[in-house]
Amino acid sequence: MDDTPSKPNFFERLVSRLAGEPDSAEDVVSLLRQAHEQEVFDADTLLRLEKVLDFAELDVRDAMVTRAQMNVVKENDSLERIVGYIIETAHSRFPVIAGDKDEVLGILHAKDLLKYMFAPEQFDLKAILRPAAFVPESKGLNALLKEFREQRGHMAIVVDEYGGVSGLVTFEDIIEQIVGDIEDEFDEDESADNISAVSAERWRIKAVTEIKDINAFFGTDFSDEEADTVGGLVIQELGRLPVRGEKVVIGPLQFTVARADNRRLHTLMAVRGKEEK
Repeated sequence: MDDTPSKPNFFERLVSRLAGEPDSAEDVVSLLRQAHEQEVFDADTLLRLEKVLDFAELDVRDAMVTRAQMNVVKENDSLERIVGYIIETAHSRFPVIAGDKDEVLGILHAKDLLKYMFAPEQFDLKAILRPAAFVPESKGLNALLKEFREQRGHMAIVVDEYGGVSGLVTFEDIIEQIVGDIEDEFDEDESADNISAVSAERWRIKAVTEIKDINAFFGTDFSDEEADTVGGLVIQELGRLPVRGEKVVIGPLQFTVARADNRRLHTLMAVRGKEEK
């Protein structure tokens, strides 16, 4: 029998290294990359492991939705208007504000509106608001994730050093910092039509829809000399990248930004003519 000690494999070396005190996070990442190079696991696994290590260094400001991109409900909004807004944004929770976004009164859960659908005369928005949680921009994501899990929280309002609202952060925003973008049943289906009816007078439109298709569908005559897509048309009209909830009237159509990030425009809602304010 051969009593020669076997050479430790990669995972044995990794466990041995981590059982002590690694010199730095970079040292651990280096070992993980060696494992990838030796085909111990694939590139996606390496990326997720690196994200887990990076996560410990992240603050709320790294994951939050900015103030400008917050979808909010106003305290005096009608039930009909709120339901329409929920359909547009496809979110389930909304901060409810008074005068402006610095005055958050509470959080509205869309499911709490169900009891009013057949008794709209009894609608009382303030009576169904849940308390809002407030966290500073500098709070660690690790700590906030632990609080969300312990308190079964899903959303927190983010405040700056002066107490003003600078954005919001959700449980999903935090998890996406580890696993990447999470798509759910409300996210845009890449195989769906570029223009789809939400109601008889409202349409959801992908920002990449070509202007010629918009003209053919709505009977408009938008020029495609400066922009090829409807998203480009909206950006051209505003002179900048718009944020969620922003509205712009171009010709006979009013466009509302339904989905956007700090890099590009994704989805628009369209109605003919101006909506009531």
